[in-house]
Amino acid sequence: MGKANPTQVPQGCGGRATLHAHPFHSRRSMSQSTPVEPQAPLNWAPTLVFLLTFIAAVTLVPYWGLTHGFSVGAWVFCIIFTGANGMAITGGYHRLWAHKSYDAHWSVRLLYMIFGTMALQNSVFCWASNHRAHHLYVDDIDRDPYSAKRGFWFSHIGWMLREYPSGITDFSNIPDLRRDPMLQFQHRFYVPLALITNFGFPLLAGWLVGDLWGTFILAGILRLVWAHHVTFFINSLAHMWGSRPYTDENTARDNPVLAVITYGEGYHNYHHIFAHDYRNGVRWWQWDPTKWLIAGLQLVGLTSRLKRTPDFQIQRALLAMQFKRAQEKLAKLPSAGQSQIELVRQRIAHEYESFHAAIAEWARVKEQWLEEKARAVIQHWEHTSFQEQLREIERRLHLQRRRLRVLHAQLA
Repeated sequence: MGKANPTQVPQGCGGRATLHAHPFHSRRSMSQSTPVEPQAPLNWAPTLVFLLTFIAAVTLVPYWGLTHGFSVGAWVFCIIFTGANGMAITGGYHRLWAHKSYDAHWSVRLLYMIFGTMALQNSVFCWASNHRAHHLYVDDIDRDPYSAKRGFWFSHIGWMLREYPSGITDFSNIPDLRRDPMLQFQHRFYVPLALITNFGFPLLAGWLVGDLWGTFILAGILRLVWAHHVTFFINSLAHMWGSRPYTDENTARDNPVLAVITYGEGYHNYHHIFAHDYRNGVRWWQWDPTKWLIAGLQLVGLTSRLKRTPDFQIQRALLAMQFKRAQEKLAKLPSAGQSQIELVRQRIAHEYESFHAAIAEWARVKEQWLEEKARAVIQHWEHTSFQEQLREIERRLHLQRRRLRVLHAQLA
């Protein structure tokens, strides 16, 4: 592929329904009240791929297992390919390319590209373009390509089965990716690459272990269906099932159950407010193998420039939601006449004032530190002093969150 003309839309994502994040259109100014087109043209290629692979998985897997059995090697390659596909989507397509949350060595990017292609979720151009549109227009029923407000079926798979206006191709939001020669190559030769990886890799693995068709059924068909629907759950279930500890301004949820099967992507409420953090499970104990892979590769020099959301911003988001929910609970209680409620109301008001004071103090210290740093006159001891002041404010916010949990319990 030649150098992309920034004023020209590149080749579209034909047959886009075989992939997770399909093309998105130049988003016209549309009202949320615009009716959804009920008779969008059927997208035959992805419809057939999803239907035939699903039928093959639910029939061939039990049939072959009962009549021939599967070798250990077939199961091993199924697990290996499934994990490689999943991590290529979460670590590569999603956190590296769609959100630019870290940089990776060319060898890591090559593996992401190969196994991401094998996951059959379209080229990086298509996937990342749609995903960036999803974040920009989240929950907009006309402009979010897989808006959860259009229902489970639509956000899970329905948006790929028809040519909805919200899925029309436009790569104007991925100028950075269009300059990448590796991604240009993948996009140009996506179909042959997808065929080679989805037929060639499983058949080669089956030949190596002496179980050609058993390995193809497990590591080819079953692996593909599982990889598809696990990814699709992030668009559907992760916007419907779980908690919203960081923001309620969109439908994204944190769900530790989904995190287990989606390589850490289940902490979706955090991700939608801090999209450029390379972590989704921000706490050390939260299951997020993708963040562990990225951090581990940094130790051997294969990833760098990992972006992390400052702890203060995380605590601020958590506290803001706690205050909002406390106010909602108080609004449902009698306005006066109960001394215990009045006491809790006063304490929450006091905590809210302290919260805003801490935010103002943090902003002041941060601004002063940046000004001194910009002048290049800051000394090491001054740098340490500023850092200690910021950490102290963050510690106070941690303690305030604990106090608010106690107040929430009293309201309950």
